[in-house]
Formats: sequence, structure tokens, C-alpha cells
Amino acid sequence: MVTDRKQVRRCFCSSSFFFPSPTMKEANMSLPVSVGALLQAEPREDAAFRDDGLCVVGIFGKSNTQPGPMKESLINAMVDKHVFSLFDGAEDDDDATDSHIQALYNQENRVLYLLLSSVSDSRQLLRACRSLSAGVSHSDAHDFWKGLDRQHCLHLLYMFSVCHVLLLVHPSQTFDVTYDRLFRALDALRQKVLPLIRAAIKDCPVSKEWKLNCRPCPPRLLFVFQMNASLKVSTNGSESGGNPDKPKKHSPRRRLQHALEDQIYRIFRKSRVLTNQSSNCLFTVPANQAFVYVVPAADKDPVSTLLGQLRSNCILSEQEIPAPVTGPRRYQQMRRSARQPSCSGDLIGSMGGSQLVDCSLKEFLWQHVELVLTKKGFDDSVGRNPQPSHFELPTYNKWVQVASKLFQVLITNTDEELAELAAKVQGQVKVLDGFLDADTKFSENRCQKALPLAHSAYQSNLPHNYTTTVHKNQLAQALQVYSQHARGVAFQRYALQLHEDCYKFWSNGHQLCEERSLTDQHCVHKFHLLPQPGEKPDLDHNPPVMNHNSRGRSTSSCNCGRKQAPREDPFDIQAANYDFYQMLEEKCCGKLERIEFPVFQPSTPDPAPASNQTQRLPSEASADAERLKEPSTAQSHTPGDTSLSLALSLGQSTDSLGPYGDGDGSESQVPPKRLSLVDRQPSTVEYLPGMMHSSSPKGLLPKFSSWSLLKLGPAKSYNCHTGLEQPGFLPGSSFLLAWDLVIRSRSEEDTGLTEPLDGGPSSWPAPNKSLVGKRGTTGGLGRSRRRDDAARVFVGFEYEDSRGRRFISCGPDKIVKALGPGGAKDPATRVLNTDMPLYVPSPSQGRGLKPHFAQLARLFIVVPDAPLEITLNPQVQPGPPPCPVFYMEQSEVVLPPDGFWVLRFPYSYATDRGPCFPPKENQPLNNFKVLRGVLRASTANPPPP
Repeated sequence: MVTDRKQVRRCFCSSSFFFPSPTMKEANMSLPVSVGALLQAEPREDAAFRDDGLCVVGIFGKSNTQPGPMKESLINAMVDKHVFSLFDGAEDDDDATDSHIQALYNQENRVLYLLLSSVSDSRQLLRACRSLSAGVSHSDAHDFWKGLDRQHCLHLLYMFSVCHVLLLVHPSQTFDVTYDRLFRALDALRQKVLPLIRAAIKDCPVSKEWKLNCRPCPPRLLFVFQMNASLKVSTNGSESGGNPDKPKKHSPRRRLQHALEDQIYRIFRKSRVLTNQSSNCLFTVPANQAFVYVVPAADKDPVSTLLGQLRSNCILSEQEIPAPVTGPRRYQQMRRSARQPSCSGDLIGSMGGSQLVDCSLKEFLWQHVELVLTKKGFDDSVGRNPQPSHFELPTYNKWVQVASKLFQVLITNTDEELAELAAKVQGQVKVLDGFLDADTKFSENRCQKALPLAHSAYQSNLPHNYTTTVHKNQLAQALQVYSQHARGVAFQRYALQLHEDCYKFWSNGHQLCEERSLTDQHCVHKFHLLPQPGEKPDLDHNPPVMNHNSRGRSTSSCNCGRKQAPREDPFDIQAANYDFYQMLEEKCCGKLERIEFPVFQPSTPDPAPASNQTQRLPSEASADAERLKEPSTAQSHTPGDTSLSLALSLGQSTDSLGPYGDGDGSESQVPPKRLSLVDRQPSTVEYLPGMMHSSSPKGLLPKFSSWSLLKLGPAKSYNCHTGLEQPGFLPGSSFLLAWDLVIRSRSEEDTGLTEPLDGGPSSWPAPNKSLVGKRGTTGGLGRSRRRDDAARVFVGFEYEDSRGRRFISCGPDKIVKALGPGGAKDPATRVLNTDMPLYVPSPSQGRGLKPHFAQLARLFIVVPDAPLEITLNPQVQPGPPPCPVFYMEQSEVVLPPDGFWVLRFPYSYATDRGPCFPPKENQPLNNFKVLRGVLRASTANPPPP
């Protein structure tokens, strides 16, 4: 049965024990040093005190914001000397923010004081705040403070393991309930590290009980509170029920101490920090002695304070200083001197003649120290069958040996022999987090509740498979929901977990294939692998093995345009520009005459694609691109020119005067022919991975040609009155445009003519204009000296949309419309002298909001049977700069006469860096074009007679 604490306490207080300290000044008082230096120093004890026991008193707690440190002033009062400076001194020069323990050894009284300083003190707290930089995040600052708290707990555990008596100092008169959580954390940590401490002190010369419990005795914890200066005690008798003649038995300060004792005892008993068996507790409190002391507030009147100190010094000087006494007689002398009036600076409150006198702080502490020095120990167990707790009073040397081992294991970790034990102790410190870090615990609980809400926001309105863009958008929504509910230091950690959870959900069967087709459409399959050559698709494989598919289908015509077939949305350039047309050639145009373009011919069984190191310099590629884009006026021989070059007037072939030529047409000699890609010896080891364009490496050819040039038949196979008889054309839009050329041939009587041919209008008339002779008569085909023959070439730029709708264009923004049987009336000069668009809006738009475009698919050319050479040189720029210019594998192709030719343009354009996608809705179509100068006409050399 638990003892009635109130009854025992009242009996104890009525007896008024006093234990004043001796009034003599100890000459052998040591200076305060750090506990590490004390343990490493050689013991310098007098022979008279070497065998005496040692009482260790530990002091810890909090301090207020007042300049004078409270804990240091208490030690000064207990040793009757000004040992610790009460103002900011040399200690402020130390920038250390961690906890540290100072030791003060009073050899005369056999008491060792250990003073713990931590961030609970105002000066240490100020240093810690200064050490934090301005850019530290909230979570990093929280980790910094919690690191200091964990270090403070280890120092406290050390003091609870080496001290007999501990003083908890608090700057107010109210009990801080956070100490209850702190002591429970320390008790849990002590139970965890107890086997490690036993292993550390197993060789120390102490008793078995000390080695088993890892402490000399269950330490007794005392509490020292400081009364607020704003609280005043009334002395007018109002507290005695209105009767001023009836004084109170106890002073108000002592009644406050009794109330605090009851409160602290109930709190610790409820939380089971204190139990009936004191040997199992972290600390004990006495059952029949006072363990709470309230320091009264200092007088604010400086004059009265100085007078009180002067009176105290005068009384001390008049008293007889006894000779120093050692052993048990020292404590008896202290008891006798306690009955004499004491004015040693301690505060004595007298409230009346019959009121008990309040003891001083030294007397309050010394009644507990005396139990240690007299080897009586603490019997603080309560209940029906209280078990006596172990107690040992060590000598100074024995205590130093044990304290050194514990200091190495719990705090410093500098001894190599105990390094393993110290590392294990640091691993057990995590048990403090659940007790001390309430902010983190609250934050984790809050963030854990916010995670399911964020997961629901991420998975809302999601398709079964989706792309990275959708994943990022949903993740942003989930993070927004998470930030609305999550709080605290765990916010960032659980936000990263949300990232990982959403990514795992996406990658676990919900990730859509990220490959885009050449028409800029996503593959509809989930993440999969492509089958290797000769491998069949395997849907059961993880990830599955299958081909790309965007579920996009379109209708396209074959190379010649006479057969249409549906096609899948291509994902590689070979399927787009070669495989589909090769499949249709077997059914339609496989037997037609064609002009083959040069392709890569391997000389090794395993050819490799060209790497980026083999590409030419950017300056050279840009120079070629400029030549491709801007052919000079003298090199252009389209019908819109008013004059032709001298080489053309002489009837010579102008193949060397193409876009790659450097001549300006004003010289009489033909400039040297520039080497083209075909003139170079192509590589047989490396092939071009993409298509031929202005930035591709020289001397490399692709494995297949993306272009096709076929002959549909002789020139007469095209009927200008009926147009192209092929499927898919819009009504009236299948007629080719006429291009009329004038061919001049000399008569026999003009052989000796010596008039100069300067390339002016008299030497070559403009098309569709009559020639004026020397006599002013209009030149005709019959009677003039110079006979002019006219030849008609038919040209048609065919566009085709994704639904197979086809039409011939007579201008960049106009479709051929032939209402009668006469065919198209528009000349071909407009389409030959301008940049034709590669994409135009389809004339048959669908019901959707997305516009449909028709792409330039073919170029039809009807070359008559005449002494005329038509040079074909298409140049396509499928995007805005810096998009390169694409051309055929053979730079210039001369079309033989009497032929109906069709040039099929590539379905898609791609380089080794990726495809050139079709235009988006907000992109101007004039950036996607076919450069002017696709066709060039010249007279052919007449055959020898």
C-alpha cells in the first residue's frame, strides 16, 4: 500500500531540519572544467580524502532570458564562492552549439558538481540560432534542432548513470509537463543500451550491483523552481480567513512547494515514470523528504539588496571560524550550526512568531547529500513489499574509471576499443524520435492521411494506358491535393513517396508506348518491345513484343497513281516511303519502265549506319543549303525568264548549270561541273540512316530510295481532253497544265550567218511571243529566214489527302477546275516559277474541328517527241528553318523525250535525328514548300546527219 505522502510530508516539515554548510572557505576548491578534461587528468587528491566516498550532484534544466544564468548562480550559492561568472564572459567566445558538461570538484565536502548546458539555456540557444544560415529549409532546420535534442538526451542519460542526486532547474514556478515525455524517452533508451553499457564497465573495480544496473544507485531527482517576480505575497492577514491574529503554519512559498510536489508525483505515477520499485525506475523522489524547492524572486530595490548583503558580510565576520573538521564530526557540526541564525545570503522568510522558518537552498540539498555521504542511501520504494535498492558510495578513483568508460560510449566515441559499442549506442538513439519529436509524428500522421486523397486525385479520369504528359498532369493535380492537406517537416519526404507511388502505378501496366508515328500520333499500345528481324509478336511476354500501331489509317495511291489501297500509320521511314509502295508494285506498276536511283550497295555482311562524326562541317552544309534554296537567275531556265544562258542559246546541254553550278551565265565558256554526291565514290561499309538532304554526310547513300520515277507510257498516252484517268481525283481536277516552249532550228541558208548570239531577246524569243524579223515582218514557220517550232509540255502537281482525295493544283492556292472537254486553261508557268506548298488545306474537310491537309504526292510530266531536254531536280523543305532541304539520290535527272513520266514524292521526310512532322494547326503552311526550279528546259543537240 502506498504511503500517504501528505501526512508524512506535514510531519517532516513540522520538525524543521536545518543543515547549513560550514562557514569556512575551502582553500582547495577546484575550478570548473569540462568533464572530459576532468576524466583525462591525473587525480590530484590529498591522502586524507583518498579513501573517502564521493557524492556526485548533477544539475540540468532550463534558463530564462535574464542576463544572470540561474544554474551557475545556484552552484555559487551552494559552495559559498563566486566560481561561475554570472555575466557573459569567456564562455561566449566558444561558438559550440552542442551540449557540454562542466565539472566542479569540492574536495573538502566530497561533492562533485556536474553542470549540463544545452540549447535549453538562453546563451546556447542564441548560438544555435546564429549558426543556422538564412537559406536552410524547414526540414533541414528541424533536423538540426532534433539532432541537438538527441545529443542533449545522451548527455542526460550519462548524468543519470553517474550521479547520486540530480537537480532539475526551471525558470518559472510551474512544472513543465514536457519533462514527462523526456523522462519516458530516456527510460526507453536506457533499457535499450543497458547491455552495451554493461559490456563497457564489466572490468571496472565496482560492485556487481553497479555493473548489473550500470549506476551507483537509482538517482534521486530534486526540483528547483524560480518564483516569478510579478507574484507578490500578501501579509495583511487576508489569507487566514479575515482573521489577522491567526497566522498560517507554513509560508506561502512552502505551500507552493507542497502543491508542486503533489502535482509532480501524480504526473509521474500516472505515466509510470515512477513505480513502487525504485530500482526499476530512471530516478526516484523521496517519500518522506521535500524534493521541490522554490527560489523566491529577487528584490527589485537595489538599495535594500546591497544593505542585506552588507549586513550578511558583517555577521559572518563577527562569527568565530571553527577549525576544519573531517569525517562524521563534520556533519554533526553542520547540524549544530543550523540552529543558529543564518544570514549567509540565503533567503529566509519569516511570516510571524509561530510560523516555521523556510530553509535555504543549501540546506534543502544537503539533507539529501548527507544520506549519500553517510552511506545510508535512498530507500524510496513504496508499496506493501518494498524492495531495497542497491547503493554504493565510490571513491574518486573508482568513479573516474566508470565515468570515463561511459563518457566514451555515450558521448565522445574516441576510444578505439569502445568504438563498436558506441556505434551500437548511436543506432539505438532512434527510439527517442517517437517520444521527443512530436512535430514529426504529427506531420507524418497528417501526411499519411493526405496520401490516399492524393492517390485518388491522380487516378481520377485516367485511361487504362496514358502517356508521360498525362502522367505529369495527373501528378501535378495529386501534388496540389496533397499540399492542401499535408503539413509539417514530413511534407517533402511523403511528397517524394507520392512521386514514387504514382510512377509505380503508371509503369505497372499503365504506361502507354511513347513512340510517335511519322504523322505525329502516339502508339495506342502499352509499353512494349519491337520484334527483332524474324521474331514473331508475343503478347504474353512481359513487356509484350509487338509492332507499333496508332490506329490511324489512310488511303494512298501507288507509285504511278493508278491504284489506291489503305495503309497503316507508319512509324519508320522505310515503311512510309518504300515498303507500302513495294507491296502495291506487285499488283500495279511493277512492270513499268523506271529510272533507278543509286542506293547503298554493301560490301560487308553487317553494314553499319553512319555516325555523327562522319558528317560534314556545318558551314559547308549551310553553304549547300543556300545554293539549294536560292538558285541564281542566270541558272534558272523556267519559262518565266526573259533570257536564257549562252550555253542554252548555243544548243548545248546545261546539266552542269544546275543549282550546284557556280557560273553566272555571262562567260562564253562552260564552268567546270561541280562534283555531286553521285560523282563521288559512295561508301560500301556505312549507309545513310535517313534520307538525302542538304546536311547529310557526303559519300553516303541510303539503303533504299524514298523517291520513285516511272514512265507511264509515250507522250500520246496522255489525253489533254480527258485528263488523268486515275481513281480518287475530284471532278474536273485531273487535267495537267500546258507548258509551251519555243524550239529554234537553223535553216541551211543561215549556216554562214555571222550575227552575234549574245543571249538577248533576238537570239531566244520568250514563249508565246512572235519573233520580229529584220524587215519588220512577223516571223512565221514557213517563209522567214528563221523557223521557230513550238513544243508543248504538260505538268501537273498532284495533291492527295488522307482519305485518297486527289487533285491537280494550278497555283499555290488554287485547284484545277476544267468545266468543259477542253482541259485546263491555266498555264504551267505559275506553278514552275513559284515555291509550291508541300501541304494545302483539303477541299473536303471532315466534320471534326481538326483540319485536314492534302500533301504533294506526285509530279506528272509529259515530254513531247521534240529536240528538247527536261531536267528534273526537286528540292523539298518540309519545315521552317533550320530544317534541311531534301532531294533525290541523283541530283539532276534528264527526262528522255516522248514520255509520260510521274515522280512520286516521299510520304514522310526524316533525318538521322528524327522525322519532320506535318504542320500543326497554328503553324503557317508557307514554311513547308517545294522550292522553285523543279523542271528546267533546254534544246537537245541535233543528231548527226
